[in-house]
Amino acid sequence: MSGAEDPPVRAAPQAGSAVAIASFGMRLPTLRDRGTRYGVFFATYLYQGLVAGFSLTALANHLAAQGVSSAEVGVHFAIAGLPWTVQPILWGPLVDRASGFAMGRRRAWSVLAILGCHAALAGLLLVPDARALGALGGVFLVHSTFAALLDTACDRMVMDHVPPGELGRMSACTRAGFVAGTSLGAGLFGWLLAAYGFGFSTACLLATAILAGLPILLVREAPGDALLSPARRPSAGGGRKVPFARFLRRLALGLRRPNALRLVALCFSVDGALALFELPFSVDLVQAQGWDAAGLSRLQAGLAFAGGTLGALGIGLWCDRAGPLPALRTLFAASAAAFLATACLIAGGFAGSAGPLILGFTNVLPGLLIVALVPALMQASRGRAGAATQFEVFMAVMNLGSVAGGAASGALAPVLPLSGVALLAGLVLVGAAALVRRPDLILPRQRPGDARSL
Repeated sequence: MSGAEDPPVRAAPQAGSAVAIASFGMRLPTLRDRGTRYGVFFATYLYQGLVAGFSLTALANHLAAQGVSSAEVGVHFAIAGLPWTVQPILWGPLVDRASGFAMGRRRAWSVLAILGCHAALAGLLLVPDARALGALGGVFLVHSTFAALLDTACDRMVMDHVPPGELGRMSACTRAGFVAGTSLGAGLFGWLLAAYGFGFSTACLLATAILAGLPILLVREAPGDALLSPARRPSAGGGRKVPFARFLRRLALGLRRPNALRLVALCFSVDGALALFELPFSVDLVQAQGWDAAGLSRLQAGLAFAGGTLGALGIGLWCDRAGPLPALRTLFAASAAAFLATACLIAGGFAGSAGPLILGFTNVLPGLLIVALVPALMQASRGRAGAATQFEVFMAVMNLGSVAGGAASGALAPVLPLSGVALLAGLVLVGAAALVRRPDLILPRQRPGDARSL
């Protein structure tokens, strides 16, 4: 596949009348169309961002305003983030080995996932109050389980349908969708929670989430696929499945490579260090510096939107032209400098007055890291057995780092000042910048058999 043209359209095998009936006889766009796939993946990550903006920013700030401690909020969100840490075990092999579905090899799982997500969010309507952290944690735990499946299916469809020369732009597209959703979720729901309360806000969240999830339900993966059908294709082109034990052996061999282990360490340490600082600083701004929770949510949303739209597009184009490693080196170095400057500002007593500057330092640049990191991780995974599972291992390690950092932030708060946390994050980012100077980090020498994929 080239970066200038879409792959040639090849008619997929038919599954009898079930396909025609489920497609309702309509000529519908597919992921083979370049513009369509950008729109579908943007909307899908917009959906994920809406939920994240509501739960991780607007709701967290709302709880802080009600006097809930950062330790309690951190534990609640750590529980909700657990499915992302076991994403490769739960969903990676299932999606990688999928075949024979009338709805498309990967899309069948994305449809199941988005419907499960909506059902889980509907459970918020049964939660009596935002302070019912146990019920909230349970709802978001179920939602995260289905959202992790949706993410896995979408990542594998990106690998299947996006040419290598467009991975940077697709990463920018998905990041822009997620950031736009996060910004809207944080800003809109931060205001709604303060003005109209928890019940009305959750009803609005469910309505907007259903709208954002429509494209993944309505766009087929390839011509000839059913729009909606539980049927299987008797002569599917995916071939027979690789036995599960053999699949795991191939995956384990790929992950034991030294460069794969380096990427695992990089993903965990960077996201863990960032999460150590993010939540405690937001709680400190509200509870110690007197900031308004809704105003903080709006500022965080605006900063994230600025960095994740135009900034993400610039990074994506840079990655496609120069490769992801040069962008990663620059971003890690700039983020390290930002956190070291933040440590100095907080130590000097400027946490409140310099709050907007610190939020810009610690949100915009690190937020762009994912745009360059995703194509790097996809290149390191693509063409190997269990490509989606290996990629999800990297992403799950990042999520595990975030969960571990968020959970540890409450425990560290009494013993390590915020300036010390910012200094620690800066030093971790310095190490990351040094690691990605290795030119072979994402393109190691392959041995015979490495390129076999499912």
